[in-house]
Amino acid sequence: MTDRLPTGVNVLDRHLDGGIPRGSVVQFEADPASQSELLLYELTAARGTLYLSTVRSESAVMDAFDSARGRVGNPTVRDVGGDAPLDAVNRLVGTLPEGANLIVDVLDPLERMDSGRFRRFLTELQTTMVNTGSVAFLHCMKGGTEPENRTMTRHVADVVWDLRTTVRGTDVVNHLAVPKFRGGRALDETIKLKLEETVTIDTSRDIA
Repeated sequence: MTDRLPTGVNVLDRHLDGGIPRGSVVQFEADPASQSELLLYELTAARGTLYLSTVRSESAVMDAFDSARGRVGNPTVRDVGGDAPLDAVNRLVGTLPEGANLIVDVLDPLERMDSGRFRRFLTELQTTMVNTGSVAFLHCMKGGTEPENRTMTRHVADVVWDLRTTVRGTDVVNHLAVPKFRGGRALDETIKLKLEETVTIDTSRDIA
């Protein structure tokens, strides 16, 4: 079996045969009104993490970690949302140690940059993940006008997580689909999650 790194989120690791293959790039697509950050925060508990924020300030991200009630780690957080975000991300990715997590939250501003530069970024990112045996999580937002390079992100990604959030009456329902999984098996069913203080399985029944 391919050497895997556990995500640290037990409900996912059970479905993913132990975790994500080393060297993978994971695209995590979610609605901006969902609680998708909770999943990102719990990923940091598994190992050292470089957390690159393109929208929120470094202090805002650190405050969110400090107030999180779930199991989280102590990531290195950097705000890369300045005038040259792609340059900043490339520079910091080059410092990633062996067997680490890289989280880019969110990828959308980078996906709106020149296609040639963005393609080179993805290529270099893949090379760095393989060389360090690490895993990259690229957090992408749904809704509105899709960034020009979103299709390229989906194509290059080794694993795709698609969080589908719906409101049914008074309930918010989250289903995580894994339609793409190189080095493993894509899931033929979604995982129903509760995104509250922690990430857990939602055992309630869906009623059509």
